[in-house]
Amino acid sequence: MTNYASVFQNADAVEKYETVTYAPDSYGSAINERQRAYLRDLIKRSFPVRRPVQHDFACGTGRAIRLLHGVVRGAHGYDTSAEMLTKAAEVGTAARLHRIAEDGPVPAPAHEDGPALITSFRLLLNVDESVRHRLLGFAERALPNRDAGLLVVENHGNRHSLRHLAARRRSGKRWFAELSHAEVVALLAQHGFEVVERRGFSMFPQSAYVKRWSRPAARLVDRIAARIPLLSAVAVNVLYVARRHT
Repeated sequence: MTNYASVFQNADAVEKYETVTYAPDSYGSAINERQRAYLRDLIKRSFPVRRPVQHDFACGTGRAIRLLHGVVRGAHGYDTSAEMLTKAAEVGTAARLHRIAEDGPVPAPAHEDGPALITSFRLLLNVDESVRHRLLGFAERALPNRDAGLLVVENHGNRHSLRHLAARRRSGKRWFAELSHAEVVALLAQHGFEVVERRGFSMFPQSAYVKRWSRPAARLVDRIAARIPLLSAVAVNVLYVARRHT
């Protein structure tokens, strides 16, 4: 596990995250486009009466908030890194941005009337259990009951995907970690959430997008697979949509 908070206090790391990880035509940007289409449709289906307010935990540079501009009533971003929040504002993230503490009491979500959408991307995989429980404690406070809204979390290293083939070779490396579907479901259940929908956004690992000869085929397969919910079982990148049990 790496320490998210310490890594992204560095301005160079923040800039790389925004301009390299999500550079045009990159693996990250391709997944981002598919997630955008899915999430915007999810909101329209799930909140037909009143649009939700988004609360993005570990918002980073505001990528997940920008995905939903125009389909939510408003947005709040929460992060421990001042550098991340500064970059989020610089790139035009339309949200109220809140710096939160790395530890101590679970942060309180900003008060808003009506339904809420809690999102967290690229966090679960690379942090320790205490941070995962911190995220879900935040979600519990924002979503006190089943009718309060939805939680969406990302696992960008599904243990049951092609990415797992590199697990032995990359064991111990800084950014390589895995979570199974069962582990994510169990973690959510500890905080009173049940998964109501799951969708995958890449069948191939990043290496398939690096090679020029394999990239077009990988993009095509991934684009089709993102429309087939059953294929999330073996996708590399997976979103889980959850509600409170009661």
